[in-house]
Amino acid sequence: MDNRPIGFFDSGVGGITSIPHIMRLMPDERIIFFGDTARTPYGSKSEDTIRQFAAQIGDFLVSKGVKMIVIACNTVSATCLSMLRERFPGIPVIGVISPTAREISKLCGREDRIGILATRATVRSGAYEKKILEFSPGLKLFSRECPAFVPLIEEGIIDNEIMDLTVKYYLDDFVRENDINTLVLGCTHYPLIAGNIRRLYPDIKIISSSKEVATAVQMELESMDMLAEEGAGEGVENVFYASDLSESFVNMIERILKADAADLDIHFKNLDI
Repeated sequence: MDNRPIGFFDSGVGGITSIPHIMRLMPDERIIFFGDTARTPYGSKSEDTIRQFAAQIGDFLVSKGVKMIVIACNTVSATCLSMLRERFPGIPVIGVISPTAREISKLCGREDRIGILATRATVRSGAYEKKILEFSPGLKLFSRECPAFVPLIEEGIIDNEIMDLTVKYYLDDFVRENDINTLVLGCTHYPLIAGNIRRLYPDIKIISSSKEVATAVQMELESMDMLAEEGAGEGVENVFYASDLSESFVNMIERILKADAADLDIHFKNLDI
């Protein structure tokens, strides 16, 4: 048993979409989350810059005594997973892509035509295609960069015509030309617009990376006998840090966790860049 917190981080608010799944699966676990809201989005940045940011945030989480680091960001998972595992050899580091690829291999067959929606850095890394085909050779995969999604989501521009038009801009031709019947939300921000996508493309199956990482965390902690003791989470607050504690960051926490900010223990942390 291990009652230390689990450390999560993302380029912004998107990684918080995996937290409700963790809370349902493992209610005794305590969470420390870091959103790099001052430097989001990561998807358009160079790999060297993304690695620098990821190392800084990993150091911060380790300084808080976490027992595991969860990269709740597809861009960082695609570019930094091996680096972070080498940097923190005594702490398990979980990425988002492998658990999602495993679920895709279970749910999809060769008759499916699978569209992967992700940031520019994730798409150009080819990480999803490589990992999916390791599990299920022969699946038909198509990728689409969607660079405008993250900035709009970070600003809370979701339930309106602007987001619907942006979704249609990226997906109309992509879905039609490739006869897509399954979409993978290959960014932890994207579940926040899953409702828009379902409404605009009701016949398409959607697979989310946010849900799958929670299952992977549970399996890893169980295998290493590192789950928190029963009752350890009672009265213990989860802590959310941001490199820029903006109003939109707090609003998105409230939206995702369905809790008022007054009931959450939210801290501000600036990183030296």
